Amino acid sequence: MEAPSCCAELKACCKNYMEALDTDKEKEAAKALTAELEADVMPIEAVIGFFRSDAGKAKFGEEMADKIASHAESVKAGGGVWCDCPACAPGRAILDHKDVIL
Repeated sequence: MEAPSCCAELKACCKNYMEALDTDKEKEAAKALTAELEADVMPIEAVIGFFRSDAGKAKFGEEMADKIASHAESVKAGGGVWCDCPACAPGRAILDHKDVIL
């Protein structure tokens, strides 16, 4: 939730879930959180595509976009399927075990 790459919607879902723990709203908040994570956690191919695109370079600058794309390509080369940024990695871990909170 504190990761710079975490979007406002996901931060709100995380906060809502944490506040709903041990209440009658926990399951509802868990469903909202997992739905948001499913929308936000990026496949590594999408990360590479965006940061190699003109839009990615325009938004982040050519140097930063190239740095992130190169890192993502290394992740993919190592067998990674998902973005490993500080927001996506823990999000993916939650999704991998969502049955625990749902």
